[in-house]
Amino acid sequence: MMLEVLTTDIKEYPLFWRGKVRDVYDLDDKLLIITTDRVSAFDVVMPNGVPGRGRILVEISLFWFDFLKEIIDNHVIASDVDRYPENLHKYREILEGRSMIVKKAKRVDLECIVRGYISGSFWKEYQAALAQGTSTVHGFEFPADLKESGKLPQPIYTPSTKAETGHDENISFDQATQTFGPELVKELRQKSLDIYTRATNYARQKGIIIADTKFEFGFDGDKLILIDEVLTPDSSRFWPVDEYEPGHGQPSFDKQIIRDYLGTLDWDKTPPGPQLPDDIITRTGQRYREVVRRLKG
Repeated sequence: MMLEVLTTDIKEYPLFWRGKVRDVYDLDDKLLIITTDRVSAFDVVMPNGVPGRGRILVEISLFWFDFLKEIIDNHVIASDVDRYPENLHKYREILEGRSMIVKKAKRVDLECIVRGYISGSFWKEYQAALAQGTSTVHGFEFPADLKESGKLPQPIYTPSTKAETGHDENISFDQATQTFGPELVKELRQKSLDIYTRATNYARQKGIIIADTKFEFGFDGDKLILIDEVLTPDSSRFWPVDEYEPGHGQPSFDKQIIRDYLGTLDWDKTPPGPQLPDDIITRTGQRYREVVRRLKG
């Protein structure tokens, strides 16, 4: 039976931040990030999680951090518990495979989103624009005949605000420039597009379409680095190549199974979330494991 980790209590270090999925502890000039098995939908954390999901998310991120290091450095210092401070070794059962010690970077408060296909919130914004008689969204002019999930003529960089609570908001490149300055925003755009291009070319050979994804960056001193997680099913839309068919939503390697199940319930999408059935948990775990299997062979 795989250990399910829903919460952590590392007494030796102060809690830096607890998110929907991650518990982060302050190690002075470094951070300990533990990815739990918690799972959220509609911004509500469910009472039960997906055993092993946290380990899968960390495994995928570590794979991509290594794969992308020719393009940009990242915040990872160690992921092997043997290399952690000795007072953490007693938590090995919890930390093994689902944690990283990382640099305490100065985060850029901008979500860096790259879209190669039109889906989700951007598809809705595109439809709203067409209804107003234009095909321009956030400064990009698109063909007027795009289908849902259709491939864009070329990948686009669409930043969004980094909200601590509530939902992030898509903004234009010009709006981002006004807030963060032209030099930084240009660098963020170029790095994001370079990462996306390299990753999508690899993933497609492995039977995965990366429809869109979001990156987070920070500064290690004066150097821009990649932080947080990268190219996981939580931060990206992964679609199976062999099932791709534009014109509607696509099957995906993520927690859509959970969202679909919750959509059948009489639940108002406010806390507390309902208990998830065993078969929904099992099927969701299988989708996540399939990503690892395809990416790493």
